[in-house]
Order: sequence, then C-alpha cells, then structure tokens
Amino acid sequence: MNYMTNKIIAIQGNHPSNLNPLTDTSIFLAHEIQNKKYKIFYYEPKNLSILNSKVIAKGFFIKFSYKQKKFFKILKKQTLELVKCKFILIRQDPPFNLEYISTTFILDSIKNKVKLINNPTSIRNVSEKLYSVKYQKFMPNTIFTQDLGEIKNFINKHNKIIIKPIHSFSGNDIHLLKSFDSKLINNFIRKHDHIMCQKFLPKISKGDKRVFIINGKVCGAISRVPKKGSFLSNMSKGARPINIKLTKIENKISKLIAKDLKKENIFFAGIDFIDQKLNGDINVTSPTGLKTLFDLSGKNLAETFWKELKV
Repeated sequence: MNYMTNKIIAIQGNHPSNLNPLTDTSIFLAHEIQNKKYKIFYYEPKNLSILNSKVIAKGFFIKFSYKQKKFFKILKKQTLELVKCKFILIRQDPPFNLEYISTTFILDSIKNKVKLINNPTSIRNVSEKLYSVKYQKFMPNTIFTQDLGEIKNFINKHNKIIIKPIHSFSGNDIHLLKSFDSKLINNFIRKHDHIMCQKFLPKISKGDKRVFIINGKVCGAISRVPKKGSFLSNMSKGARPINIKLTKIENKISKLIAKDLKKENIFFAGIDFIDQKLNGDINVTSPTGLKTLFDLSGKNLAETFWKELKV
C-alpha cells in the first residue's frame, strides 16, 4: 500500500469504536475525502508525542464505510510524523481539559507546516462558553461566576435558571434550578470552578437551532427538539432533529459571529439559538451535526468543508 505524502488526512479523535456512524461528523468528513483518494490516518490524543523535535502520532490508517456492518476497517497500524499530512482535523470530544490544552501546544509547533482544523492556538483562545461574552446583547441574561451571593441574586431575579460548567460538552452536568440550592451549587462550583448561569428560556421545549459555520460562511442549520420532559436539546440526550430555516435575526447574528470566527482562525464552528437568542455555546473544539443535516435535507456540508479547504 503506497501512502503518498500529502495525500494523507490525519484525524485526532476518540477511538472509532466509540463513535456512532449514524450521527458522527468526523466519520462523515472522512468518508467524503476518502472518495477523493485521500488516506485517513487516525490517532487518539494520548498517542501524540514530540520525539527528537518531531511531532509523532501512533495510530492507524483506516477506511470508513456506511455500507458494511462494521463501519470501519483498520488497514495498517503506524507511527507517523504528522508534518507528512496535508490536513489534521482536531476532532476529539471535549471536555476541554489539560490533555486537550497539551495537545494544542504540541500541534502549535507544526501549524506552519501543515493545515490544522481548527487552528490549535485558536481553539485554546476561543473558550466555547466565555467567548460568547462579546455577544451578550443577543443572549438571554447570563453571568459567569463562582460567587454564591451573585448566583442567589440571579435566581431571585429570574426564578428559573440553567447552570452549566464552562468546559463541559454534550449537555453533561447541566441543571435547571427553580430555587437556590446552596448545597448543590456549592458542590457544582467545587467540581467546575467558574460556572455559567443563564435565564431559562421555556421555548427550548420547541427545540434549539444549531447553525453550521464553515470558513466564515453560514452554511446551514438544523433544529433539535428535546424529548418529552427534558430541557436538553443534545441528540446524545435523546433530542429529535428536524429540518428548519433561520429567521432574519438568527441569520444576521450568525453572519456576524462567522465573520469574527474567521478572523480568529476558526474554520469550522457550530453556534446554537433558543427562541432566536444565542445560547452562548460557540462550538469550536469538535462541532457536530453535519451527518444529521445531510440525512434531513440532502445538503452535504462535508463536500463544502473540503471545497473550502481547496482539496
């Protein structure tokens, strides 16, 4: 098997056996580029090293298929110097923890020799929740704090609030509070340090909207409707996706953020709206939803993704 330099796309992600081919965006992107005769090299973040001043990953060449019962086949295990790739996709799930940060520093050392999506420096600088501070006028009332007194005042003012960690993902550890529970909040802060508190928007029961941004352009959107009795719109939490269009307000805000993210060197992002308000999650670490959009509408943003990279 001849693995020509520069016909290799590397993916840094969670092991493929942990992925769901029905919804996974990394598989969808890989499958699209495979058809253009690129080889996919796959490795986990823990297998990334700097050895003799070279950035090396232990992983494997892999082929994805939607037709086979087993959706991937490992072709060949290999240790690869990553500058031999044309692109590296950073696609592991957050949580955005110290391992995540360490991998961005390691990849920083080769970002001028190989194109990384998203740029590792930018991922580090664009905190998924805290970056939204500059867009607070488009958001429900939101505070970021560890201060119990401020959280108590916030609950008294809004009656129902959502609290969530700043560095988590997929709807994990999100609580809806209808009164001040000092024990719960204390434990939550002890576990997560600064947290995000947001006025609850009851229209979440009708669904949120996930907007896809590629290379500074607003490229499409889906809605995700929480299952009955839930306020979580994550598909991993049982939400149902539906096809939608953006309103004029949502489109205007999305375009503004898309322009800003391009300046920040973020190529691929997902942003979320609830009731025409930005919910403050600017997903830049490993945005998802492209396969779902394709299944709902036939719109193939994996094709757009690679076209914008001029493959």
